[in-house]
Amino acid sequence: MAVPHPADTIAAIATAPGEGAIAIVRVSGPDAYALADRLFRGPSPLPSARAPGTFAHGAIADPASGEVLDDALLLIFRSPHSYTGEDSVEIQCHGGSQAARRILDALLSAGARQADPGEFTKRAFLNGKIDLTQAEAVLDLIHARSERAARLATAQLEDALGRRIRALYDALLAVSADVEAMLDFPDDELPQSVPNDIADRLEAVSAEIQALLNTWHEGHVLRDGARIVIAGAPNVGKSTLLNLLAGRDRAIVSPHPGTTRDTIEESVVLNGYPLQLVDTAGLRDAPCEIEQEGIRRTRRALAEADLCLCLVDASQPLSDPERDFIGQHEPERIVVLLNKIDLGQKIGPENLPGIDSMVLSLQKSPPTAKIGEKILQKIVQKPSGSDQEPIAISERHRYALLIALDEVKSTINRLKTGSESDFLPAATHVRSALDQIGFIFGKNCTEDMLDRLFSRFCVGK
Repeated sequence: MAVPHPADTIAAIATAPGEGAIAIVRVSGPDAYALADRLFRGPSPLPSARAPGTFAHGAIADPASGEVLDDALLLIFRSPHSYTGEDSVEIQCHGGSQAARRILDALLSAGARQADPGEFTKRAFLNGKIDLTQAEAVLDLIHARSERAARLATAQLEDALGRRIRALYDALLAVSADVEAMLDFPDDELPQSVPNDIADRLEAVSAEIQALLNTWHEGHVLRDGARIVIAGAPNVGKSTLLNLLAGRDRAIVSPHPGTTRDTIEESVVLNGYPLQLVDTAGLRDAPCEIEQEGIRRTRRALAEADLCLCLVDASQPLSDPERDFIGQHEPERIVVLLNKIDLGQKIGPENLPGIDSMVLSLQKSPPTAKIGEKILQKIVQKPSGSDQEPIAISERHRYALLIALDEVKSTINRLKTGSESDFLPAATHVRSALDQIGFIFGKNCTEDMLDRLFSRFCVGK
């Protein structure tokens, strides 16, 4: 993707393909109005002479042939008060696959260039309309899989995270200047109170970085969802549990073992968190090849799971294979559901020390809400207190914050030694932390990194 150039005008269809009431074609760049003047057929004045923030109704025609392509609305946005910060035009035409395509083809023939994925938002960033956290929030909002995820993306789009990151940057910038100033003091003339005071300020910065890092896991779940695999021996209630959590009869429930021979997946939203539930084949020595393949798929699903819900028949003693299976999982990644207590109970939580477990009967009185609460306790380690709290939602943020935290801690350690030989390395560490924090909101980003980030967007955004 090329950096926007003054002579570069881009165009793209901004609405999703398929049938719909309207479609939108976006144009942005220095020739946007000249192109609009050539295609628009309607009452005076020409689009280029119209006031910003207005619209005109008329026909859109191919300037080469004069053929009318559609009846449309033309919206005018003037620089710098547009999404991209450039002169921009939006053409709202009839939906469907043809009208917008024909208009776009006419624009490209008249001199516009087909926009790359995310190029409108990239131009907004490069023109100072938004920072990089807000640009990423646009993508998060488009991909939001729950209302809660959408609210958090909106908060980030409104610069909640950006303000917090820039405050960190300003604090580190002030510290960096003070550490640099320390280097100019003659030997033995710098009071130890000065580096100690700077170290104390950095402790506050360190705490703020850690607070942001603590929100990452929740943000990760909101953005990507969590994969919950339901596993256990045949006929312990796995399909029943899937149906209860999904709120519908998604899987066949049968008293005969081996009914589920493949993984069955269902997407659900639990308290605003998107989950992918996976029902699996019962783990046993299967008598046929088809069921054996189902068990192999079960093990693959378990390897990819964020959490395993292991069902056990509590009316029977815990078998050695079940005990081994539970022991293979890290305690934070498994919950054991001791089912069928309506038939008697021979296993309790005391038989599973150190493992989260619940005693229940899915057949008689299923505690669906409590199971949901337990799932969220496991996958959302530290839920935020508010939907409006800015969350470091991307892996990119997390990576930069981890490096910055390490650099800040190294700076603190150097300053606290009181040795002048440590002051220059301290200055180097704090500058590195400053670079990482600036990297989050878009300072010193390479073209390759921007290309990778914006290539994840759809064309037209």
